[in-house]
Amino acid sequence: MTERVPPRRPATFKLTDPSVVLIDSDDGASSYTAKPSAKADAKPAASAAGAAPPPPRARVELAREAEPPISAPKAPKSIISPKKGFRWGTLFWSAATGLVSLAFWLWISKLVEDLFAQSQTLGTIGMVLAILAGGSLAIIIGREAFGLIRLARIEQLHARAARVLETDNSAEARAIIRELLKFEHPNPQLAHGRATLQKHIDDIIDGADLIRLAERELMTPLDLEAKMLISKAAQRVSLVTAISPKALIDVLFVAIAATRLIGQLARLYGGRPGALGMFKLMRQTVSHLAITGGIALSDSVMQSVLGHGLASRLSAKLGEGVVNGMLTARLGLAAIDLTRPLPFDALPRPQLGDLVKDLMKKREKEE
Repeated sequence: MTERVPPRRPATFKLTDPSVVLIDSDDGASSYTAKPSAKADAKPAASAAGAAPPPPRARVELAREAEPPISAPKAPKSIISPKKGFRWGTLFWSAATGLVSLAFWLWISKLVEDLFAQSQTLGTIGMVLAILAGGSLAIIIGREAFGLIRLARIEQLHARAARVLETDNSAEARAIIRELLKFEHPNPQLAHGRATLQKHIDDIIDGADLIRLAERELMTPLDLEAKMLISKAAQRVSLVTAISPKALIDVLFVAIAATRLIGQLARLYGGRPGALGMFKLMRQTVSHLAITGGIALSDSVMQSVLGHGLASRLSAKLGEGVVNGMLTARLGLAAIDLTRPLPFDALPRPQLGDLVKDLMKKREKEE
């Protein structure tokens, strides 16, 4: 059996003490750390007078510590973006559009003059119709511009809120909340959430926590309704494409259903897209799907499909219906990321697996 060494009490040492030993290491650093050793110096021989020898001092070893090497600072990356050339394509389309507009208005004015030359009544009718057409066109252009502006505001709010979640800037968070309250003011469904935020907007709360509070109060009912819209659209597409006799009908119905769903989600979260806004949202949704992996199905989704006994009954049309329904749901989830003014942080993101389970339950009830 090994002999137990009694614990040593703390003690102080000087570098000039003979019991302190300096140990050279390979790195050649200059700092030292005291390391008490279990070894003890040999006991000195007793004196001839028989006096008790002094207690031996424990041997202390000082080893040099390795210091991290000092590396040269890296050169900062250039933040100057490369100069872009003159956009001749933009100039061409702008000039072409202006020429077409001028030609159109010249044709209208020439038509009205000819009508006046034929008859005063025909000229008056033509001028009234031209005024109505011009006014309607101005209103349509204004609505399109208003829809694009609201979509741009949603993108800005989303990006600013994401930065606040990283930087925890309280002043910026309060500015975002005030702008969001004005943005969502027409929605009566969010009256309770707006009142709650108005009470806490001036409290001493961190910026990130304030954004999370706004997400819980304002986005919770909207997310639930968005999930219902996506689930219903996926079920509708799955049913129609499973019984339709032509593939062309399937493609048209999926395209119409996806466009309608994206518009509903945009209006739900506060956007009011027109024709140009819908075209922009569709393009962004397809790009978002391409970035996030398209319509790739995860293992959980495939387990949900196979677990409901569809593997043995997947005929051609039934399989197309299920896949089209899941594609519609995937488009809806991508549209939520683009139309939601706040990023997902305090609330869970809707998952495709949950929507697929709802779709499978619906199909089982119909069968």
